[in-house]
Amino acid sequence: MEKKPFWSGPRKPMNSGPRPQAGRNKIRGNQKKDKDELAINDQIRAREVRLVGDNVEEGIYPIAKALKIADDLELDLIEIAPMAQPPVCRVMDYQKYQYQQRKRLKEQKAKSTKVVVKEIRFGPQTDAHDYDFKLKHAIGFLKEGAKVNVFFKGRSILFKEQGEVLLLRFANDLEEYGKLDQMPVLEGKRMTIMLSPKKVKDAPKKDKVKAEKPAEPKSEEEAPKE
Repeated sequence: MEKKPFWSGPRKPMNSGPRPQAGRNKIRGNQKKDKDELAINDQIRAREVRLVGDNVEEGIYPIAKALKIADDLELDLIEIAPMAQPPVCRVMDYQKYQYQQRKRLKEQKAKSTKVVVKEIRFGPQTDAHDYDFKLKHAIGFLKEGAKVNVFFKGRSILFKEQGEVLLLRFANDLEEYGKLDQMPVLEGKRMTIMLSPKKVKDAPKKDKVKAEKPAEPKSEEEAPKE
C-alpha cells in the first residue's frame, strides 16, 4: 500500500480573520438588513446627514463626524428618513428605538377596530324553527360587535314580497340588539339588509329622592294695636 506524501508546506494559521473591535456591538455595512429595517451605523451610505436626537447639536454633518458623535455617546446612528435631502439620522440606542416602534404599532393596532361581517341566509321554505335558530345566531353576532348581513334568496321574482316581509320582521325582532343600516335592497334574485350592533348605553342614573322639608309654619300676623 502506497503512502501519501506528507505535506510540509506552510500551514494556515488558526483564527486568522480580523479581530473584533472592542466597544459596542454594531451592525457593520457588510451585513444584510431586512427590507423593512432602517440602516444604522456603517450601513448608512449618504455622505452627509442631518443629525437629530437628545444631547446632540442638531445640524448637517459629514457621515464620519455623525458616526463619531454617536460612538462617543455609546449610541447608534439610525437613518430614520432615508428619502430626505440630506437623510435624517437620530442618535439613540437602536434596541430602544425598536422597542418604541413596536409599542407604537401595538397601540395603533389596539385603537383600530376591525369590522366583522356575519351572514345569515333565508330561503322561501324557511319555517318557524329555522327562523328562531337564525334569530338566536344573529343576536349572538350583534352582541359580539359584528355586523350582520341578512339576505333572502328566491328562484323567482314572485318571492320578492315574501322576502321583504321576512327581512323587515327579522330586523324588527333584532331592534333591541341592532339597528337597520339600509332597507331591503333587491339585487338580481337576492334581497339583503345590513344590521349594525347598537352601542351599550350607560344605565340611567337613579335620581336621588330629595326629602321634602316640612313647611315652615307661617308667622301669625300681629294683631293691630288699639
